[in-house]
Amino acid sequence: MFRKVLFWLHLSAGVLAGLIILMMSVTGVIMTYERQLQSWEDAPYYYQPAPGERRLTVDELIIAANRTEGFKTDNLILASADDAPFIARMGRSRTQHLNPYTGEIYTPHSDSLSGFFAGVRTLHRWFMMTGEARSTARDITGAANLLFLFLLLSGSYLWLPKVFTWATLKVRVWFNPLANTSAARDFNWHHVFAFWAAIPLIVIIPTASVFNYGWANTLVYTLAGETPPERSNSAPPDPEEEPRNAVSLDALVSTAHSYSASWNTLSFSLPALGAQNVTFTLDEGNGGEPQKRHTVTVNRVSGAAVAFVPFTDQSPGVQARRWVRFLHTGEALGLAGQTLAGLASAAAALLVWTGLSLALRRFLRWRVRTNNSVSETATPQSS
Repeated sequence: MFRKVLFWLHLSAGVLAGLIILMMSVTGVIMTYERQLQSWEDAPYYYQPAPGERRLTVDELIIAANRTEGFKTDNLILASADDAPFIARMGRSRTQHLNPYTGEIYTPHSDSLSGFFAGVRTLHRWFMMTGEARSTARDITGAANLLFLFLLLSGSYLWLPKVFTWATLKVRVWFNPLANTSAARDFNWHHVFAFWAAIPLIVIIPTASVFNYGWANTLVYTLAGETPPERSNSAPPDPEEEPRNAVSLDALVSTAHSYSASWNTLSFSLPALGAQNVTFTLDEGNGGEPQKRHTVTVNRVSGAAVAFVPFTDQSPGVQARRWVRFLHTGEALGLAGQTLAGLASAAAALLVWTGLSLALRRFLRWRVRTNNSVSETATPQSS
């Protein structure tokens, strides 16, 4: 009885959320190698300096970036590679790549992959909605994701054969050559892809909930043994207290990257007027490996480090939350992790497709039985 009830709950949840899960799975596959593809697209932004060519200061590059009408830099990314571009950002929506030796602002790519992936990500999270509608869309995708988790857990139980033999297990873990009808093939594939994708999906699905729900974010910190950090209620820096003898940004950058001999990028937000310190993020990885991201806080007047906090010294809750972000995409485990996450997303799409196909066939068989029953009832009995 329990298995039968669970089956119908599983089927109902799949039909209810199937198309949304399919959309999230397909867009997840598309974004599998987003980081690598964007790096490939950015190759023309790399510049080979002439011997002895002087690199512009950070302040000079900020001035160059801000020459663009309507653009005001508030976040910067510097690379350790001599030929890499200087990246200036304004909020989350506008980015400029500059030649760090000439200050030239590179012309954005036509039909940019960055714009394409931004659109795919918006579809993945919010159905491409904007404004207030985005909150409603996030509620829908969040609920569908929770139903997906239920489908995975309930499906894991339903996957187990009633009788354990090698014959019954074999057709649940590998493709059945005897499945020569579309119905048999869908049934077989539904079980096979569920088996191989279950472990990565049990990571991908719950981590997505952390982005959608505050309680899920709180749960991450709770499981790590601490309370989530509260938003700071401290007063903002007083512009009147702006340090008059602050050292240059280049000096601050030099102090920050001196804490790592193998840093790849250094990112930071420009300090607000009156701020006494600047916090830098030192990344020794590919940008998606949280265990290789460290923070350095530098005093603007002395140019000395106030605090260096490697990833291993960060609190368990902060570490867990940062792992969650990049485990969802697989980037935390490098290229192999991204590939695994992409394959799991593809498997999820096939699970939805085969599941909906099986549900539709079940519905059509029920309609045929119902119509036949009605026909037999309406036909008068011969004497």
